[in-house]
Amino acid sequence: MFIDYITLMLINMVAGLFLLADYVYRGIDSSNQRQWIPGFGITGAIALTTGLHMSFTWPVTGSFNIAFGETSILFGILFIAAAIALAQGWDLLTIAIYGFFAGVVAIVVGIRIINLNLTRQPLLSGIGFILTGLGGVFAAPTLYWKTNRTWRLIGVAVLIVAALIWAFTGYLAYWNHLEGFQKWVPAPMR
Repeated sequence: MFIDYITLMLINMVAGLFLLADYVYRGIDSSNQRQWIPGFGITGAIALTTGLHMSFTWPVTGSFNIAFGETSILFGILFIAAAIALAQGWDLLTIAIYGFFAGVVAIVVGIRIINLNLTRQPLLSGIGFILTGLGGVFAAPTLYWKTNRTWRLIGVAVLIVAALIWAFTGYLAYWNHLEGFQKWVPAPMR
């Protein structure tokens, strides 16, 4: 059976990146860390669930399952861990270190998408992965330099540009999927 929920994964990532940008902008040094817990938790739950399903079942063609499924797992577990850490008052450093390695994966995937000319818009998708990955790579330095407003604003800009790229890609995919799948019938109903 053909299932394609990459649209859901993309828009979930948009929401997560905007929440993270907001956290970097006004939350990282806030006394009220708890307000980001629900948003991080929701984002993480959707990303982890869809990523695991995609990685275990390969519902779409080709290497898209690797590019979107595995990176969604990494994205999701980071957001769930951040939500738990904020709820417990734990330090975010180990999560940021994990984010570094997840970010490197996203950068490699982005470069390879451009290199292999994958997706309908490989340059845009590749840049989206690269910018999202930079968010992970620079998470630990951002925690270290959280009092440096300029550094944080650069991070916010990178996260927002990544989110806008994924928003454009995701909403366009919803538009196209509604047309492309309008006559699709599940196997049991054929």
